[in-house]
Amino acid sequence: MNLEQLFKQFKEPSIKGRYITLESIEPLLLKLNTDNQLKIIGKSVLEKPIYQYQIGRGKTKIFLWSQMHGNESTTTKALFDFLNVINSDSEFANQLLNAFTFCCIPILNPDGATLYTRENANKIDLNRDSQNLTQPESIVLRHAFETFKPHYCYNLHDQRTIFGVGDTGKPATLSFLAPAYNEEREVNESRLKAINLIAGINEVLQYYIPGQIGRFDDSFNINCIGDTFQYLGVPTLLFEAGHFQNDYLREETRKYVFMALISGFTLLCENDIVSNGINKYLNISQNKAIFYDLMYKNVKINYDGIEIITNFASQYKEELVDGQICFNAYIIQVGDLENYFGHFVYDAKGALYTDDFGNLPKVNQKANFYLDSTKEFVNGLIKS
Repeated sequence: MNLEQLFKQFKEPSIKGRYITLESIEPLLLKLNTDNQLKIIGKSVLEKPIYQYQIGRGKTKIFLWSQMHGNESTTTKALFDFLNVINSDSEFANQLLNAFTFCCIPILNPDGATLYTRENANKIDLNRDSQNLTQPESIVLRHAFETFKPHYCYNLHDQRTIFGVGDTGKPATLSFLAPAYNEEREVNESRLKAINLIAGINEVLQYYIPGQIGRFDDSFNINCIGDTFQYLGVPTLLFEAGHFQNDYLREETRKYVFMALISGFTLLCENDIVSNGINKYLNISQNKAIFYDLMYKNVKINYDGIEIITNFASQYKEELVDGQICFNAYIIQVGDLENYFGHFVYDAKGALYTDDFGNLPKVNQKANFYLDSTKEFVNGLIKS
C-alpha cells in the first residue's frame, strides 16, 4: 500500500494549521453523516455539543478521541483524513468497515479548542480527571467508553517541540505509549496487545521518518484516562504528535499520524501483529526534553564591563490573537546549552549582543535583538 499516495488522495483540504475548533469540523461531520452515524453525546461546560461519529460493521471495536486538550489539534486533522478513507467506498475502505466498528469523538474539549488551551472552560485538565469525573467532558468520554465497550482505545494528543528521540538530536515527530495499568508498570495481556501493535506501527513508520519516533514515559497515573482504560483491561495506545523539521503548522506530522492510523488498522485487520513485541517496543528510544525552538551560540555579551562568550535559547509560545495562532519567541535559557539541540541554530561567531533594553538577553523577554548592531533578529529570526 502506498501510504503517501493514500494521504494525498484523502487529505481533508478544509482544515489545516493549528487552530481547529468545533466550527471547523461541524460541516465535515454533517457531510459524513450519510447514514445516521453522527450524534451528540453530551455538552461541554459552555454548552457546546460533543459529537460522536460511529461507522463500521466489524466485530473489533476501535474507540478514538482527539482534542481532549483543546490546543492539540494535529490528530484531529489526521482523524478526518482517515474518515475520508473509510467513506470512500473503495475495496480497502470496505475491508476496514467489515473488520472494525469505529467510534470517534473528534473534539472532546470544544471549549478548550476555541480558547486554544490545554484545559477546559473550568481550567481543568481532562486528562487528570478520569477518576473524579468532575467535568461534563470527562463524564461524556467515560459514558461513551462504557456504552461502546471497545477492544482498543486510541488516545490522540500533541506534544511540545521540546521533545527529541533520546540523545540523537532528532525531533520526536511521533511518540507512542502503551500506558501502564499499575504502579509497577507490569505487562499483562491487555497492555501487551497495545505494545505489539505499537511495535508494528513503528516498523512501518521507520521507512518514512527513520529515527524520529519516540516512546512516551510510562509512569503510572490512574487519574490519566489512558492509564484508567488500560487498568480497566482495554488495550490503549497513546499517540503524541510532535515536531517535524520546519513544520510548526504540523501538516507533515499530520501525514505521519494518518499513516500510523492506517498501518495499525491494517496490521489488526490482517492479523499481522508480532506475538511478542516487547523488545521491539522497548528499543524505541524514550522521549527526552532536549530541544529549543531557537538556539544562538557563541554570542558575545558585555557583563559588568567584561566581555564573555555565551549561548542562549528561545522558545515559541503559541498565542491566540484575533482568531489566529501566533508563534511568539521568548528567551527561555541563557548559558550552557550543552546536550541540547535547536530546531533553528545560529552561530554568532562572537558577535556582540544588544537589544532595546540593554546588553544582556533576559529570560521571558521577547526575542528581538541585534548582533554587532548589523544583524537584527525579530521574533527570534534574522530580519530579511
